[in-house]
Amino acid sequence: MKPSGNIPGWWNAERMADATAHSDVTPSFVYDFAIVREKVAMLRAALPEGVGIHYAMKANPLPAMVAAMVGLVDGIDVASGGELAVALAAGAGHVSFAGPGKRDAELEAAIVAGITLNLESDNEATRALSIGERSGITPRLAVRVNPDFALKGSGMKMGGGAAPFGVDAERVPELVKRLIAAGADWQGFHIFAGSQALDAGAIADTQAATVALAARLANEIGVTPPLVNLGGGIGIPYFAGEKPVDVEAIGQRLGDVLVSRAPVLGDSEFAIELGRWLVGECGIYLTRVVDRKESRGETFLVTDGGLHHQLAASGNFGTVVRRNYPIAVASRFTSEPTETVSVVGCLCTPLDRLGDQVGLPHADVGDVIAVFLAGAYGASASPSSFLGHSPASEYLIGV
Repeated sequence: MKPSGNIPGWWNAERMADATAHSDVTPSFVYDFAIVREKVAMLRAALPEGVGIHYAMKANPLPAMVAAMVGLVDGIDVASGGELAVALAAGAGHVSFAGPGKRDAELEAAIVAGITLNLESDNEATRALSIGERSGITPRLAVRVNPDFALKGSGMKMGGGAAPFGVDAERVPELVKRLIAAGADWQGFHIFAGSQALDAGAIADTQAATVALAARLANEIGVTPPLVNLGGGIGIPYFAGEKPVDVEAIGQRLGDVLVSRAPVLGDSEFAIELGRWLVGECGIYLTRVVDRKESRGETFLVTDGGLHHQLAASGNFGTVVRRNYPIAVASRFTSEPTETVSVVGCLCTPLDRLGDQVGLPHADVGDVIAVFLAGAYGASASPSSFLGHSPASEYLIGV
Protein backbone atom coordinates (compact mmCIF):
# COMPACT_ATOMS: atom_id res chain seq x y z
CA MET A 1 0.00 0.00 0.00
CA LYS A 2 1.56 3.28 -1.06
CA PRO A 3 -0.94 6.13 -0.93
CA SER A 4 0.65 9.56 -1.18
CA GLY A 5 2.32 10.89 1.94
CA ASN A 6 3.08 9.88 5.50
CA ILE A 7 -0.29 8.34 6.42
CA PRO A 8 -0.63 7.69 10.18
CA GLY A 9 -0.21 4.02 11.02
CA TRP A 10 -3.50 4.03 12.90
CA TRP A 11 -5.36 4.04 9.58
CA ASN A 12 -5.98 0.82 7.66
CA ALA A 13 -8.49 -0.33 5.04
CA GLU A 14 -11.07 -1.31 7.68
CA ARG A 15 -10.93 2.06 9.42
CA MET A 16 -11.08 3.85 6.09
CA ALA A 17 -14.20 1.86 5.13
CA ASP A 18 -15.88 2.79 8.42
CA ALA A 19 -15.01 6.46 7.96
CA THR A 20 -16.10 6.70 4.34
CA ALA A 21 -19.49 5.30 5.26
CA HIS A 22 -20.13 8.98 6.06
CA SER A 23 -19.02 10.21 2.63
CA ASP A 24 -22.49 10.55 1.09
CA VAL A 25 -22.35 14.19 2.12
CA THR A 26 -19.12 15.97 1.35
CA PRO A 27 -17.09 17.86 2.35
CA SER A 28 -16.92 16.32 5.81
CA PHE A 29 -14.58 15.58 8.68
CA VAL A 30 -14.67 12.13 10.26
CA TYR A 31 -12.97 11.54 13.61
CA ASP A 32 -12.35 7.99 14.85
CA PHE A 33 -12.39 8.15 18.64
CA ALA A 34 -11.00 4.63 18.91
CA ILE A 35 -7.68 6.10 17.77
CA VAL A 36 -7.87 8.70 20.53
CA ARG A 37 -8.45 6.00 23.14
CA GLU A 38 -5.43 4.09 21.87
CA LYS A 39 -3.26 7.19 22.04
CA VAL A 40 -4.37 8.04 25.57
CA ALA A 41 -3.69 4.47 26.69
CA MET A 42 -0.22 4.67 25.10
CA LEU A 43 0.51 7.94 26.85
CA ARG A 44 -0.70 6.78 30.26
CA ALA A 45 1.51 3.73 29.99
CA ALA A 46 4.49 5.96 29.19
CA LEU A 47 4.00 8.69 31.76
CA PRO A 48 4.99 8.44 35.42
CA GLU A 49 2.16 7.35 37.67
CA GLY A 50 0.06 10.27 38.84
CA VAL A 51 0.87 12.67 36.01
CA GLY A 52 -2.48 13.85 34.67
CA ILE A 53 -3.46 14.28 31.03
CA HIS A 54 -5.39 17.40 30.10
CA TYR A 55 -7.07 17.96 26.73
CA ALA A 56 -6.52 21.37 25.13
CA MET A 57 -9.87 21.51 23.39
CA LYS A 58 -8.85 24.31 21.02
CA ALA A 59 -7.36 21.50 18.91
CA ASN A 60 -10.85 20.15 18.24
CA PRO A 61 -13.79 21.74 20.10
CA LEU A 62 -16.53 19.60 18.52
CA PRO A 63 -18.98 19.13 21.42
CA ALA A 64 -19.21 15.38 20.84
CA MET A 65 -15.41 15.12 20.93
CA VAL A 66 -15.20 17.12 24.16
CA ALA A 67 -17.94 15.03 25.78
CA ALA A 68 -16.09 11.83 24.88
CA MET A 69 -12.84 13.28 26.19
CA VAL A 70 -14.35 14.15 29.57
CA GLY A 71 -14.53 10.48 30.49
CA LEU A 72 -11.05 9.73 29.19
CA VAL A 73 -8.69 12.46 30.43
CA ASP A 74 -8.13 14.24 33.72
CA GLY A 75 -8.95 17.79 32.72
CA ILE A 76 -10.14 20.05 29.94
CA ASP A 77 -8.28 23.24 29.06
CA VAL A 78 -10.26 25.98 27.32
CA ALA A 79 -9.26 29.22 25.63
CA SER A 80 -12.49 31.22 25.39
CA GLY A 81 -15.88 31.71 26.95
CA GLY A 82 -17.39 29.71 24.10
CA GLU A 83 -15.10 26.76 24.78
CA LEU A 84 -15.85 27.06 28.49
CA ALA A 85 -19.58 26.71 27.77
CA VAL A 86 -18.94 23.59 25.67
CA ALA A 87 -16.74 22.02 28.37
CA LEU A 88 -19.27 22.69 31.12
CA ALA A 89 -22.13 21.36 28.99
CA ALA A 90 -20.08 18.21 28.44
CA GLY A 91 -19.89 17.68 32.20
CA ALA A 92 -16.18 18.41 32.57
CA GLY A 93 -15.00 18.38 36.17
CA HIS A 94 -11.52 19.88 36.17
CA VAL A 95 -11.47 22.82 33.75
CA SER A 96 -8.79 25.46 33.32
CA PHE A 97 -9.04 28.61 31.21
CA ALA A 98 -5.95 30.08 29.52
CA GLY A 99 -5.48 32.74 26.87
CA PRO A 100 -4.73 36.46 26.71
CA GLY A 101 -7.46 39.05 26.44
CA LYS A 102 -10.13 37.40 28.56
CA ARG A 103 -13.16 39.68 28.81
CA ASP A 104 -14.70 40.51 32.18
CA ALA A 105 -17.76 38.44 31.28
CA GLU A 106 -15.50 35.43 30.62
CA LEU A 107 -13.65 35.92 33.89
CA GLU A 108 -16.93 36.14 35.76
CA ALA A 109 -18.34 33.03 34.05
CA ALA A 110 -15.23 31.10 35.02
CA ILE A 111 -15.26 32.32 38.62
CA VAL A 112 -18.96 31.56 39.05
CA ALA A 113 -18.45 28.08 37.56
CA GLY A 114 -15.57 27.43 39.98
CA ILE A 115 -13.02 26.64 37.29
CA THR A 116 -9.34 27.57 37.33
CA LEU A 117 -8.28 30.76 35.58
CA ASN A 118 -4.73 30.72 34.23
CA LEU A 119 -3.88 34.39 34.60
CA GLU A 120 -1.95 35.98 31.75
CA SER A 121 -1.12 39.39 33.27
CA ASP A 122 -1.18 41.56 36.37
CA ASN A 123 -4.15 43.44 34.98
CA GLU A 124 -6.09 40.23 34.46
CA ALA A 125 -5.32 39.29 38.06
CA THR A 126 -6.67 42.62 39.28
CA ARG A 127 -9.89 42.18 37.32
CA ALA A 128 -10.36 38.59 38.49
CA LEU A 129 -9.87 39.56 42.14
CA SER A 130 -12.32 42.44 41.76
CA ILE A 131 -14.94 40.21 40.16
CA GLY A 132 -14.47 37.62 42.88
CA GLU A 133 -14.91 40.23 45.62
CA ARG A 134 -17.97 41.71 43.94
CA SER A 135 -19.61 38.30 43.44
CA GLY A 136 -18.68 36.97 46.86
CA ILE A 137 -16.94 33.95 45.30
CA THR A 138 -13.33 33.03 46.01
CA PRO A 139 -11.69 32.76 42.59
CA ARG A 140 -9.54 29.77 41.70
CA LEU A 141 -6.45 31.34 40.15
CA ALA A 142 -3.29 29.90 38.64
CA VAL A 143 -0.57 31.88 36.91
CA ARG A 144 0.55 31.18 33.40
CA VAL A 145 4.30 31.64 33.38
CA ASN A 146 6.22 33.02 30.42
CA PRO A 147 9.40 30.97 30.90
CA ASP A 148 12.88 32.26 30.22
CA PHE A 149 13.43 29.39 27.78
CA ALA A 150 11.72 27.97 24.70
CA LEU A 151 11.10 24.45 23.45
CA LYS A 152 13.85 23.80 20.89
CA GLY A 153 12.59 22.66 17.52
CA SER A 154 8.99 23.59 18.27
CA GLY A 155 6.73 24.68 15.45
CA MET A 156 5.42 27.49 17.62
CA LYS A 157 7.59 28.89 20.41
CA MET A 158 5.69 30.09 23.50
CA GLY A 159 8.54 31.25 25.73
CA GLY A 160 12.07 32.55 25.88
CA GLY A 161 11.32 36.20 25.13
CA ALA A 162 8.71 38.92 25.16
CA ALA A 163 5.26 37.39 24.68
CA PRO A 164 1.57 38.23 24.95
CA PHE A 165 1.14 34.92 26.76
CA GLY A 166 1.70 34.56 30.48
CA VAL A 167 3.53 36.54 33.12
CA ASP A 168 7.30 36.86 32.78
CA ALA A 169 8.88 34.34 35.14
CA GLU A 170 10.77 36.97 37.14
CA ARG A 171 7.48 38.76 37.95
CA VAL A 172 5.54 35.66 38.99
CA PRO A 173 6.52 35.41 42.70
CA GLU A 174 5.32 38.93 43.46
CA LEU A 175 2.01 38.28 41.67
CA VAL A 176 1.38 34.97 43.42
CA LYS A 177 2.09 36.50 46.83
CA ARG A 178 -0.44 39.19 45.98
CA LEU A 179 -3.07 36.59 45.01
CA ILE A 180 -2.56 34.63 48.22
CA ALA A 181 -2.67 37.80 50.33
CA ALA A 182 -5.95 38.77 48.64
CA GLY A 183 -7.51 35.47 49.69
CA ALA A 184 -7.64 33.83 46.27
CA ASP A 185 -7.54 30.05 45.95
CA TRP A 186 -4.14 29.77 44.29
CA GLN A 187 -4.00 26.72 42.05
CA GLY A 188 -0.38 26.72 40.86
CA PHE A 189 1.49 27.26 37.61
CA HIS A 190 0.80 26.77 33.93
CA ILE A 191 4.11 26.75 32.02
CA PHE A 192 3.99 26.33 28.24
CA ALA A 193 7.26 26.67 26.29
CA GLY A 194 6.24 25.59 22.78
CA SER A 195 4.23 23.23 20.58
CA GLN A 196 4.49 20.77 17.68
CA ALA A 197 7.97 19.46 18.47
CA LEU A 198 9.12 16.05 17.23
CA ASP A 199 12.37 15.79 19.19
CA ALA A 200 11.79 13.65 22.29
CA GLY A 201 15.08 14.81 23.80
CA ALA A 202 14.19 18.47 23.41
CA ILE A 203 10.74 17.89 24.91
CA ALA A 204 12.24 16.01 27.86
CA ASP A 205 14.84 18.75 28.40
CA THR A 206 12.08 21.36 28.40
CA GLN A 207 10.00 19.42 30.91
CA ALA A 208 13.04 19.14 33.19
CA ALA A 209 13.64 22.89 32.88
CA THR A 210 9.94 23.51 33.58
CA VAL A 211 10.02 21.48 36.80
CA ALA A 212 13.18 23.33 37.86
CA LEU A 213 11.55 26.69 37.10
CA ALA A 214 8.44 25.74 39.08
CA ALA A 215 10.65 24.81 42.05
CA ARG A 216 12.58 28.08 41.87
CA LEU A 217 9.40 30.13 41.75
CA ALA A 218 7.80 28.13 44.58
CA ASN A 219 10.84 28.64 46.78
CA GLU A 220 10.71 32.39 46.16
CA ILE A 221 7.01 32.44 47.01
CA GLY A 222 7.42 30.13 49.99
CA VAL A 223 4.34 28.03 49.13
CA THR A 224 3.97 24.68 47.37
CA PRO A 225 1.94 24.97 44.12
CA PRO A 226 -1.03 22.58 44.15
CA LEU A 227 -0.62 21.85 40.43
CA VAL A 228 2.18 22.33 37.92
CA ASN A 229 0.84 22.16 34.37
CA LEU A 230 3.92 21.29 32.30
CA GLY A 231 2.26 22.29 29.03
CA GLY A 232 2.44 20.13 25.95
CA GLY A 233 4.63 20.47 22.91
CA ILE A 234 4.48 16.87 21.67
CA GLY A 235 3.95 17.04 17.91
CA ILE A 236 2.74 14.62 15.26
CA PRO A 237 4.48 13.80 11.96
CA TYR A 238 2.75 15.49 9.04
CA PHE A 239 5.27 15.11 6.25
CA ALA A 240 7.48 12.50 4.61
CA GLY A 241 10.61 11.80 6.63
CA GLU A 242 9.10 12.86 9.95
CA LYS A 243 8.73 10.23 12.67
CA PRO A 244 6.41 9.90 15.67
CA VAL A 245 7.72 11.19 18.98
CA ASP A 246 9.05 8.55 21.38
CA VAL A 247 6.67 9.19 24.30
CA GLU A 248 8.17 6.31 26.28
CA ALA A 249 11.52 8.12 26.33
CA ILE A 250 9.78 11.33 27.43
CA GLY A 251 7.93 9.50 30.20
CA GLN A 252 11.07 7.79 31.46
CA ARG A 253 12.97 11.06 31.67
CA LEU A 254 10.06 12.86 33.33
CA GLY A 255 9.83 10.08 35.90
CA ASP A 256 13.49 10.56 36.79
CA VAL A 257 13.00 14.33 37.05
CA LEU A 258 9.99 14.03 39.34
CA VAL A 259 11.67 11.49 41.62
CA SER A 260 14.49 13.96 42.25
CA ARG A 261 12.37 17.13 42.32
CA ALA A 262 12.93 19.82 44.93
CA PRO A 263 11.21 19.37 48.31
CA VAL A 264 9.04 22.43 47.72
CA LEU A 265 7.28 20.47 44.95
CA GLY A 266 6.96 17.34 47.06
CA ASP A 267 3.18 17.62 47.42
CA SER A 268 2.50 19.17 44.02
CA GLU A 269 0.46 17.40 41.36
CA PHE A 270 1.61 17.45 37.75
CA ALA A 271 -0.14 17.36 34.41
CA ILE A 272 0.65 17.70 30.75
CA GLU A 273 -1.68 19.51 28.38
CA LEU A 274 -2.05 18.15 24.87
CA GLY A 275 -4.37 18.82 21.98
CA ARG A 276 -2.90 18.02 18.58
CA TRP A 277 -1.10 14.86 19.76
CA LEU A 278 -4.31 13.42 21.16
CA VAL A 279 -6.68 14.11 18.26
CA GLY A 280 -4.70 15.17 15.19
CA GLU A 281 -4.23 11.67 13.77
CA CYS A 282 -7.79 10.52 14.42
CA GLY A 283 -9.37 12.68 11.73
CA ILE A 284 -9.70 12.65 7.96
CA TYR A 285 -11.18 15.30 5.70
CA LEU A 286 -13.33 13.88 2.89
CA THR A 287 -13.97 15.86 -0.27
CA ARG A 288 -15.48 14.71 -3.57
CA VAL A 289 -14.01 15.16 -7.06
CA VAL A 290 -16.39 17.33 -9.08
CA ASP A 291 -14.14 17.87 -12.09
CA ARG A 292 -11.09 16.32 -13.66
CA LYS A 293 -9.23 18.57 -16.03
CA GLU A 294 -6.00 18.82 -17.99
CA SER A 295 -4.10 22.08 -18.28
CA ARG A 296 -0.83 22.39 -20.16
CA GLY A 297 0.33 18.94 -19.32
CA GLU A 298 -0.90 18.82 -15.73
CA THR A 299 -3.91 17.00 -14.30
CA PHE A 300 -6.13 18.67 -11.73
CA LEU A 301 -8.72 16.99 -9.53
CA VAL A 302 -11.15 19.75 -8.57
CA THR A 303 -13.05 18.96 -5.37
CA ASP A 304 -16.06 20.34 -3.51
CA GLY A 305 -13.85 21.21 -0.50
CA GLY A 306 -10.76 23.27 0.08
CA LEU A 307 -8.87 25.62 2.36
CA HIS A 308 -12.08 27.12 3.77
CA HIS A 309 -12.48 23.84 5.68
CA GLN A 310 -8.93 22.53 5.97
CA LEU A 311 -6.68 25.58 5.90
CA ALA A 312 -3.65 23.80 7.33
CA ALA A 313 -3.55 21.17 4.58
CA SER A 314 -3.44 23.95 1.98
CA GLY A 315 -0.20 25.22 3.52
CA ASN A 316 -1.70 28.52 4.64
CA PHE A 317 -1.71 28.01 8.41
CA GLY A 318 1.71 28.95 9.70
CA THR A 319 3.94 26.99 7.31
CA VAL A 320 6.79 28.76 5.53
CA VAL A 321 7.27 26.19 2.76
CA ARG A 322 4.15 24.41 1.49
CA ARG A 323 4.28 20.62 1.83
CA ASN A 324 1.59 18.06 1.14
CA TYR A 325 -0.39 16.47 3.91
CA PRO A 326 -0.94 12.71 3.43
CA ILE A 327 -3.72 12.19 0.92
CA ALA A 328 -5.44 9.20 -0.71
CA VAL A 329 -8.29 8.22 -2.97
CA ALA A 330 -10.59 6.84 -0.29
CA SER A 331 -12.16 4.05 -2.36
CA ARG A 332 -8.72 2.93 -3.60
CA PHE A 333 -6.89 3.20 -0.30
CA THR A 334 -4.79 0.08 -0.87
CA SER A 335 -4.06 0.76 -4.56
CA GLU A 336 -0.70 1.82 -5.95
CA PRO A 337 -0.30 5.32 -7.41
CA THR A 338 -0.72 5.39 -11.17
CA GLU A 339 -0.53 9.10 -11.95
CA THR A 340 0.67 12.45 -10.66
CA VAL A 341 -2.07 15.01 -10.07
CA SER A 342 -2.82 18.16 -8.11
CA VAL A 343 -5.87 18.11 -5.86
CA VAL A 344 -7.45 21.56 -5.64
CA GLY A 345 -10.50 23.04 -3.97
CA CYS A 346 -13.46 24.96 -5.28
CA LEU A 347 -12.35 28.47 -4.29
CA CYS A 348 -11.32 31.24 -6.66
CA THR A 349 -7.73 31.46 -5.41
CA PRO A 350 -4.53 29.65 -6.42
CA LEU A 351 -3.87 29.12 -2.69
CA ASP A 352 -6.62 26.50 -2.59
CA ARG A 353 -4.50 23.36 -3.03
CA LEU A 354 -4.94 20.22 -0.94
CA GLY A 355 -2.28 18.22 -2.77
CA ASP A 356 0.38 19.55 -5.14
CA GLN A 357 1.77 17.06 -7.68
CA VAL A 358 0.99 13.96 -5.64
CA GLY A 359 1.05 10.32 -6.70
CA LEU A 360 -2.44 8.80 -6.54
CA PRO A 361 -4.45 5.98 -8.10
CA HIS A 362 -6.62 7.18 -10.98
CA ALA A 363 -9.62 9.16 -9.71
CA ASP A 364 -12.70 10.25 -11.63
CA VAL A 365 -15.55 12.63 -10.98
CA GLY A 366 -17.51 11.31 -7.99
CA ASP A 367 -14.54 9.70 -6.25
CA VAL A 368 -13.78 10.80 -2.70
CA ILE A 369 -10.39 12.15 -1.65
CA ALA A 370 -9.24 11.67 1.96
CA VAL A 371 -6.83 14.17 3.53
CA PHE A 372 -5.27 12.81 6.71
CA LEU A 373 -4.13 14.45 9.97
CA ALA A 374 -7.36 16.41 10.00
CA GLY A 375 -8.35 15.81 13.61
CA ALA A 376 -6.77 19.00 14.98
CA TYR A 377 -7.00 22.61 13.85
CA GLY A 378 -9.20 21.72 10.90
CA ALA A 379 -12.80 22.89 10.78
CA SER A 380 -12.53 25.32 13.69
CA ALA A 381 -9.24 26.85 12.48
CA SER A 382 -10.33 27.49 8.88
CA PRO A 383 -12.22 30.39 7.22
CA SER A 384 -15.46 28.45 6.74
CA SER A 385 -17.47 31.44 5.50
CA PHE A 386 -14.95 32.41 2.80
CA LEU A 387 -16.73 33.02 -0.52
CA GLY A 388 -20.04 31.94 0.98
CA HIS A 389 -19.52 28.18 0.78
CA SER A 390 -21.23 25.89 3.29
CA PRO A 391 -19.31 24.52 6.30
CA ALA A 392 -18.15 20.93 6.33
CA SER A 393 -20.08 18.30 8.26
CA GLU A 394 -18.36 16.65 11.24
CA TYR A 395 -18.84 13.09 12.46
CA LEU A 396 -17.42 11.32 15.51
CA ILE A 397 -17.27 7.54 15.21
CA GLY A 398 -15.81 4.80 17.37
CA VAL A 399 -17.09 6.26 20.65
